[in-house]
Amino acid sequence: MTSSARPYLNRRLAEFGTTIFAEMSALAVATGSINLGQGFPDTDGPEEIREAAVRALRDGRGNQYPPGPGVPELRNAITAHQQRRYGLTYDPDTEVLVTAGATEAIAATLLALLEPGDEVVALEPYYDSYAASIAMAGGRRVPVTLRPDAGRFTLDLDELRATVTDRTRLLLINTPHNPTGTVLTRAELAAIAELAVERDLLVVTDEVYEHLVFDDAEHIPLATFPGMRERTVTIGSAGKTFSFTGWKVGWVTAAPELVSAVRSAKQYLTFVSAGPFQYAVAEALALPESYYDGFRRDMGARRDLLATGLTEAGFEVFRPAGTYFVTADIRPLGEKDGFAFCRALPERAGVVAIPNAVFYDDREAGAPFVRFAFCKKEEVLREAAERLRGM
Repeated sequence: MTSSARPYLNRRLAEFGTTIFAEMSALAVATGSINLGQGFPDTDGPEEIREAAVRALRDGRGNQYPPGPGVPELRNAITAHQQRRYGLTYDPDTEVLVTAGATEAIAATLLALLEPGDEVVALEPYYDSYAASIAMAGGRRVPVTLRPDAGRFTLDLDELRATVTDRTRLLLINTPHNPTGTVLTRAELAAIAELAVERDLLVVTDEVYEHLVFDDAEHIPLATFPGMRERTVTIGSAGKTFSFTGWKVGWVTAAPELVSAVRSAKQYLTFVSAGPFQYAVAEALALPESYYDGFRRDMGARRDLLATGLTEAGFEVFRPAGTYFVTADIRPLGEKDGFAFCRALPERAGVVAIPNAVFYDDREAGAPFVRFAFCKKEEVLREAAERLRGM
């Protein structure tokens, strides 16, 4: 290759290197640390759902290409779930699309709906694939920053309204919110819906943590608000709800013309995926309410265990209302650089966390915050808390 050759990676993706999750997970292995960085459980989900996947494999269901929109059993289960929990009615044949996890759903949706130069307003800090997907679609991301206030990260609705311009194509909303754990309130969601209708915006709403809300928090799908069903693409996932993140089964629910658009992009990404697992997830979505109640109680107890340990170790802790992540402020420890803190933490305490600054365009705004995952066994969380207290 000559010295004048251009870089292999195109300009749209040049800012995205190896993800911080890969870096920190490798550091956890190299140092023998407890990995509270990447958000995946260290135990499998319900045994009967795992057995359903085995049964599908043995029965030859899904071992070849499943239908492009997803197997009918899963699409029917998704629509039944949305109706039962939220009163949202969708046609399983025209208003549901099964994807390779929520990450593909996000990418396919943005690739389908954005034209080059379109602006996407997203809540900052944001899941890292949002920025990459917007870039791949040729869009321009415009962050609205959630800021700490009275123990939670809050959305400034006036700032949100001021950020929308004539170039804004869609709003990208995530609730329950990763990484802050904020669950948007009914009043906040109503204001977002009013803005979307007023400015004729599309809305993509990432609700993969819909079943992980704690205390008095309530998850309310944006599509339930007046004027929103026809303009909202709702993204869900089995991985977080049933603790089978490796299966990569996600979905989109939306009006037929929106699902058709997303399917046009999705068919050239993975085409189809996770055939046998789709049948198992269909059974999972039909689990009784007792499963979801127990899941929330269990994760809530783990949240409390880790949050208490972090507080006792000297962090300022933002107790999450949802997800399975705790955000902590390192400034009470005399620290201010989350990157440096997280890279040193494995040697100092044998624990891995993620610097929240990777989820911000404004790196300074996220600099003092770090994220810990509590979707781990209680004994692992206790050991991590003990190590951090002795730091």
